Amino acid sequence: MPKTFAQKIIDYTEHLHFEGVLPESVKLLNPVRESELVRDISRLFYQKFYNDMQPRTLILGINPGRLGAGATGIPFTDTHRLSAFCGIPVTGIKTHEPSSVFVYDLIMAMGGPQYFYDHFIIHSVCPLGFTKNGVNYNYYDDKELQHTMMNFITDHLENMFSMGCKRDLFFCLGTGKNYQFLMKLNMEKKYFNEIIPLEHPRYIMQYKRKSKQQYIDQFCLLLFKAIK
Repeated sequence: MPKTFAQKIIDYTEHLHFEGVLPESVKLLNPVRESELVRDISRLFYQKFYNDMQPRTLILGINPGRLGAGATGIPFTDTHRLSAFCGIPVTGIKTHEPSSVFVYDLIMAMGGPQYFYDHFIIHSVCPLGFTKNGVNYNYYDDKELQHTMMNFITDHLENMFSMGCKRDLFFCLGTGKNYQFLMKLNMEKKYFNEIIPLEHPRYIMQYKRKSKQQYIDQFCLLLFKAIK
């Protein structure tokens, strides 16, 4: 019997492994492999929302951060939103991520987690995260790191397609370096027909909080158009 989307992504994330050498002072963040608690949370989430064989539209962030996917295994989902909105209580840890606040306000504006995750999957350009001197670090913050992770990133995207992610279009969270990287990569690999950039939730919550509702309205308009 064919595997469900949930079975595919659970198997994939639990076996993610990077064997290369990172630049000095850069540390790898591989939460699902490093924590039994995160593995359990990740399994519950994907089994709840992806236990089918339906294709999804990708929404790609940058890479996991310490307080979102780094703590729960679920991109842009801190422990509070996992419990309050997804119905998956977490004991033993408590995290708050501003980006998660925006994302779940958006999800609720679109009809709630069940409807949203029926159509979309949020993931990252690089599925493993990084820290440097104890703070989040992005794959593009260091040219050496970006070069080191390039093959890993392309393998990751191809794996997402094999799970059932659509290739007609996808949404990029980040209108700057993340978008520029993906546009350049797409010119070479021809992964997607269209890339739609969206402002990164972190930027909105940090610098444009007063305009949050306007961004949610804009995101909803674009995301609803992708649902066919």
